[in-house]
Amino acid sequence: MTSTALLTDQYELTMLSAALRAGTAQRSCVFEVFARRLPDGRRYGVVAGTGRLLDALERFRFGPEEIDSLRTVVDQDTLAWLSDYRFRGEIDGYREGELYFPGSPILTVRGGFAEAVVLETLILSILNHDSAIASAAARMVSAAAGRPIIEMGGRRTHERAAVASARAAYLAGVDATSNLEAARTYRVPSAGTAAHAFTLSFAHPDGSDERAAFAAQVEALGVGTTLLVDTYDITTGVKNAIEVAGTSLGAVRIDSGDLGVLARQVRRQLDELGATGTKIVVSGDLDEYAIASLRAEPVDIYGVGTSLVTGSGSPTAGMVYKLVEVDGVPVAKRSSHKESHGGRKRAVRAARASGTIVEEILLRADAPADQAIPGTGGLDVAELQIPLVRGGDRVSGLPTLEQSRGHLAHGLVTLPWEGLGLSHGDPAVPTRYLTEPESR
Repeated sequence: MTSTALLTDQYELTMLSAALRAGTAQRSCVFEVFARRLPDGRRYGVVAGTGRLLDALERFRFGPEEIDSLRTVVDQDTLAWLSDYRFRGEIDGYREGELYFPGSPILTVRGGFAEAVVLETLILSILNHDSAIASAAARMVSAAAGRPIIEMGGRRTHERAAVASARAAYLAGVDATSNLEAARTYRVPSAGTAAHAFTLSFAHPDGSDERAAFAAQVEALGVGTTLLVDTYDITTGVKNAIEVAGTSLGAVRIDSGDLGVLARQVRRQLDELGATGTKIVVSGDLDEYAIASLRAEPVDIYGVGTSLVTGSGSPTAGMVYKLVEVDGVPVAKRSSHKESHGGRKRAVRAARASGTIVEEILLRADAPADQAIPGTGGLDVAELQIPLVRGGDRVSGLPTLEQSRGHLAHGLVTLPWEGLGLSHGDPAVPTRYLTEPESR
């Protein structure tokens, strides 16, 4: 078991050391994860990474190697405490695949100050990354309007981030990934055929031999494969592809140029050649805006790389991990532009009978579950947080990746129609606070 304990910032352990000396390490605390605002231009966020976080929490242990590496960082008493560390508290949170908005208490961690404070970096690094990727991917899926998307960004990010990105993208509705580790670890469907290098490898002193490259690929993978037709001249490439594979060729891929113009040209040529069932795959620096601009074109499948694995301009979700309660007393940060609302919260979402979300409401955690919430008459009100960890152990029966994927697909349908647009604007759903804590 590979430990995740050193995926941690040093200040978490120095705070721990000071708290142990001061006698405050065991004070009962509540930390919350939330985003003060959505990334610029976003109308909603998608919670992703919860499953990965729970896996990482189980491996958050300080073994002999981890302890030895910390001998110059903290004192012996702290090292002794860490050697016996295991999170024994409770965690509630929005289920993976849930939508979130500014202020949403995406995760609530309850435990002693020491055992909870050391989890900050682990929690934020996973949730910020995966939620950013899933939020971007969800916008791309909406822009694609039902056409499949293949994630192919593994060569554009860190090798481990590529695996997490593929998982988050699949959660958001992307259909497949080119990353085989993601396919192995998370059972994400995989896809991929050939790059330009394969076609170029058949070049000889007298010129290119694109037909030979296509023939080799078809022989190996069958006529259902996708042939990359823009290594040289795209019109000749399409002609060669159909002559080699026949009119039952699965697809052709265009990876460069004016994709809209080329897609129309290639569709017309394919139809004239009798390959009416051959699909067109486009790739090459696509993001949600480019996908939306191609909606009217004869494109069947999109391949998205760099923009997807970098959050399409927003590589982090901007979530923070803040202490909101100590020994039952609400506490809140008052720094300019970094204010927080004290006290543990309960989150509910109000929706019309049609299912369309009206608002998100944050209540005090001790508010009775059956109490009437002002302004929700005639609306359906649903709780948002679910139990994730009890006594340090993962709760059984949590949603699977496939179930979370379905939950998000349904959730996107519940957004007000303007929330699915790519234009700038306020969050699609407002957040209303009914907490009224006595913060200090």
